[in-house]
Amino acid sequence: LVGSGAELANQERVIRQECESVMREKGTRVDYKVGTMIEVPRAALMAGQIAEHAEFFSFGTNDLTQMTMGFSRDDSAAFLNTYLAEGIIAQDPFQTLDAGVKELMEMAVKRGRKQRPDLKVGLCGEHGGDPASVKFCDSLGLNYVSCSPFRVPIASLAAAQAAVARMPL
Repeated sequence: LVGSGAELANQERVIRQECESVMREKGTRVDYKVGTMIEVPRAALMAGQIAEHAEFFSFGTNDLTQMTMGFSRDDSAAFLNTYLAEGIIAQDPFQTLDAGVKELMEMAVKRGRKQRPDLKVGLCGEHGGDPASVKFCDSLGLNYVSCSPFRVPIASLAAAQAAVARMPL
C-alpha cells in the first residue's frame, strides 16, 4: 500500500538490503521482485513514479473500490440495494469493477508501463473471479488475476473466452 514513488523507493531500499543480508548469511541467492499493491487512487495517479521502483503492480481492487467509491463494502450493505434499484449504480461495485476503478486501473497500467515496459501487472481480489472484470483485465494486458478458490473455474473460463475473442478469425 503506497501512494508515491518516494514511499516505494524507501521500502525498496529496505527490502533489498534485508534480502542481500539474508542471502549472504545463508550463502545462497534467490531471484525475487519488488513491487506493490495499487490500492489507493493516488497510487494509480502516481503509477509512473511508482514504477521506477516496482517490478510489478497488483491491483487490490477490493480496497481500491472502497477508496474510489468512498464507502466500505460492509457499510454499503445498508444502501447498496437502494442504489441498484434506483439506478444510481448499474451493478454492485464489489462484484464487478466500477467504471471509475477501471479508469484508474487503465491509467496506472499506461503510466506504469510507459516508465517500465516490462512491468508485470495483475489483480488481487474478488473481482478476479468476475467474468466481466476478467475480460476488462485482459483488455488492459494484465499478466494475471487472482481470486478466491471457489471462483477459479469461473475466472479460468472467462480468461479463456477473452483470449479466444482476441484471436484473429
